[in-house]
Amino acid sequence: MSDSRQSMPARWSRLDGVIDDETRYRAVDSRDARFDGIFFTAVTTTGIYCRPSCPAVTPKRANCTFYPTAAAAQGAGFRACRRCRPDSVPESPEWNHRADLVGRAMRLIGDGVVDREGVAGLAARLGYSARQVQRQLTAELGAGPIALARAQRAQAARLLLQTTRLPVTEVAFAAGFASVRQFNDTVREVYDRTPSGLRAEVSAAAEAAPGALSLRLAYRGPIDTEHLMDFLALRAVPGVEEVVAGGKRGIRTYRRTLALPHGPAIVEVDSLGEGVPPTRGWLDCRLRLTELRDLTTAVHRLRALFDLDADPQTVAEQLGDDPVLGPAVAARPGLRSPGHVDPHELAVRAVLGQQITVAAARTLAGRLAARYGVPLPEPSGGLSVLFPTAAALAEADPADLAMPVSRQNAVRGLCAALADGTLRLDPGVDREQAAAELLALRGIGPWTVGYLRMRALGDPDVFLPGDVGVRHGLQRLGLTGDPKSAAASATAWAPWRSYAVHQLWALAGGV
Repeated sequence: MSDSRQSMPARWSRLDGVIDDETRYRAVDSRDARFDGIFFTAVTTTGIYCRPSCPAVTPKRANCTFYPTAAAAQGAGFRACRRCRPDSVPESPEWNHRADLVGRAMRLIGDGVVDREGVAGLAARLGYSARQVQRQLTAELGAGPIALARAQRAQAARLLLQTTRLPVTEVAFAAGFASVRQFNDTVREVYDRTPSGLRAEVSAAAEAAPGALSLRLAYRGPIDTEHLMDFLALRAVPGVEEVVAGGKRGIRTYRRTLALPHGPAIVEVDSLGEGVPPTRGWLDCRLRLTELRDLTTAVHRLRALFDLDADPQTVAEQLGDDPVLGPAVAARPGLRSPGHVDPHELAVRAVLGQQITVAAARTLAGRLAARYGVPLPEPSGGLSVLFPTAAALAEADPADLAMPVSRQNAVRGLCAALADGTLRLDPGVDREQAAAELLALRGIGPWTVGYLRMRALGDPDVFLPGDVGVRHGLQRLGLTGDPKSAAASATAWAPWRSYAVHQLWALAGGV
């Protein structure tokens, strides 16, 4: 590594301007992990590509080429570095906030849509032609949807090879490849190894029952996992999700059932626990899948739930500069804005929770899950059922909806719209359009729409000026807390107002 390291600018996010190649090279020279996933460095003399924080000797500037995605580097003929594993870094936080075609496409590709529905299915969801989607992605990311999905499949294949004892043939199809030959060719091209050679790099893959996987979910530090566990525990629907103590080093584990495209799953994610630095870089996770083909989708949805592709340092720099909110941000580094694994489920729960306490909403959701959810083949701890589908709840008996008639109608109307496709809340939906369609439904108000934008649609810039917890948090900061004043105060917190909401909720003691 060169001794002539230059300090990086305080503001480095793409939101603050285009990153030029000289800035990229300074990040590589200083091994700045904040850029991992933002871009990738390909070295022409070695034929490999790396994450910016790769510990190897810094290559000469003349030998470096930079790519916005791993897929683009692979498409240019570069192989993944065996030392820094550039395919395992968090994705760019850009896909969290961007609402344009490219951002929406990346969220859908991450959810496995190309593998399940092809490029035509991706384009149909986005409302563009396949040619337009191909052109836009290639122009901006250096790779089209097929190449981006292929890079995901390669990463899934490596994970399965190195964490399970599945036969190589089963790994090929579980990772989403159409043939063993395609699988072999891709692994050799991306990793410069045969599948068996890639597996041999790990001295002892953990033995696991069929369908069970142990893996690490990478994140950019810091992260406040205690806040995440508190937030999820307070809202955990009985039978569907739970937070349990791990019994060692203060670790807590979030567990839930999950309906995936090819069958139900049980997922678990651990907190960091006592003594583990919030910058460690990964959370331990375990998955029990009905079909291993759902691996990529399950991981993508868990990453959204825990907001693992966020850029907490850039958020902290923006919010921390505020004279009112700054001290709270400094006191709680790494606070995340949790998303959700199932937008339809969250939409139902948000309407159920209108004008009642979080605890009452959780109890009501648990009763509906027990009545209309699909039972697991075998219970696991406190988990016994999948959350009901929108179609099932659209036909729910009014006697099972212990709420005013107006809210019963709101729940049933929402579920009917979700079930027949009139309303879409998938990862690639246009947020503005979805918000307008939600508001058009009877009984759905601005708070519910804002909450769903924040959590179901992953919008990092939502503020809830009329929320009780927001008002109490603002009052703790010495502000009046009325909706008009709150909205005015929040303008300085853009484009990270969702994170400001969580800071205010934490100040109010409502998690």
